[in-house]
Amino acid sequence: MKKGLSEAERSDFKAGGFNAEAYLPANLFERITDLRIDHPELIEQEARRRKKRPQLCRDGKLVLVALDHPARGITRIRDDDLAMGDRYQLLARARRLLSDPDLDGIVAASDVLDELLLLSSLERQRRRQTFLDSKVIVGSMNRGGLAGCAFEMEDSFTSITAQRLAELGCDGGKMLYRLDPLDPASARTILACSRELNELRRCQLTAFLEPLEVVRDGNGYCVKTDSATLVRQCGIATALGDSSSNLWLKLPYCENFGSVGRATTVPILLLGGPPRERPSDTLGDFSDGFASSTRVRGAIIGRNLLFPGKHEDPLPMCRALTSMVHRGVKLEEAILNLRKSGSNSPVLQRKHVRGVRQ
Repeated sequence: MKKGLSEAERSDFKAGGFNAEAYLPANLFERITDLRIDHPELIEQEARRRKKRPQLCRDGKLVLVALDHPARGITRIRDDDLAMGDRYQLLARARRLLSDPDLDGIVAASDVLDELLLLSSLERQRRRQTFLDSKVIVGSMNRGGLAGCAFEMEDSFTSITAQRLAELGCDGGKMLYRLDPLDPASARTILACSRELNELRRCQLTAFLEPLEVVRDGNGYCVKTDSATLVRQCGIATALGDSSSNLWLKLPYCENFGSVGRATTVPILLLGGPPRERPSDTLGDFSDGFASSTRVRGAIIGRNLLFPGKHEDPLPMCRALTSMVHRGVKLEEAILNLRKSGSNSPVLQRKHVRGVRQ
C-alpha cells in the first residue's frame, strides 16, 4: 500500500455497528487504484474466471442490491449529504452484503463493477471461489439523467453497454425511464430504452426496466406511485422493443398493488425507494407487495439495504429480506430475527417493530 487511510478515517469507518475494515481491509481498497494503473487487464481476466450460475434464478425469484446511485449524482442518505459518495464505505458494505448466500447479486454502473471485479481478482489469489462467483451481475445502463439538472429527463445511456455486459459475462442490463408528460425529453428516453431492450435481447441478456411517471414540483421530480398510474406504466413498458421475452419490471410498492400485478405477465421486482427511518417499514412494504401478486418475484434495493441505519451493519437487514423472498419467512419472524441480530440502533428496537405484538 503506497499511501494508506489516515487514523481519523479509519476511526470513522469503525464507528457504530459497522466496521468497514473488517470486510474490506483498507490496504485492499488502496490497491484498487494501483491495479487500475498497472494492471487494468485484470478486470476482463477476472470476468472470464468468474463462475456463473447456470440460470438467472434458482427458484424463480431474485434479490439484487443496487449500487448505481452515485453515477446519477445521488449520494444523500437521510441527513448525510455524501454518504454514498464515500467509495470505501460503498464497496465495504457491498462486500459485506455479498456474504449472504441468499442475496442473488448486484446492479452496478461500470465503475463500481470494475472495482468489484478487481477486488474479486485480489481475493482469488487467496482462494478458489470469490464473492462474485455464482452471483447475478446486472449493469446499470442509462445514467445521463443527473439529479437536479435541467436535462434530468433526457436520461441518456452513458454507462455500460449491452455489448460490454456480454463481454464481461454479466447477466443483464438495467434501465430507467421517467415519464414527465410535459417534457419531450421523456419521449427520447423511452425511445432509447426501446432500442437498448432490443440490443440486450440480441446479446441474450435479461433486461430490467424501471418505468416511472413523475410530476415536477419545487423540489424536483416526485414519482407517482398510485396503482392506476403503475397499471398504465406496465402496459407502456412491456410493449417496448421487439419482444418482452427477456424482460423484468422494477416497480415501487403501493396500495392495491394486486391490480398492478394483473396488468402484466412479466415478473416484477419491487424497488426499495428513498431511505426510510425504520427498516421494519421497508420490510413491511415488501411483505405486502410479495403477498399482493404472484407476479412479484423479489426486490432490487439500494439505500435502505446498504444503510439501514447511519452506522448499522447492513447484513442483518439483507438476511431478513432474502429470507422472506427465498425461504418464505413471514414478516414477524424476519423482523424478530433482525432485532435479535445484536443491533443497538433505536430503529430496530421493539417499540418500532411493525406487525410484532408488544
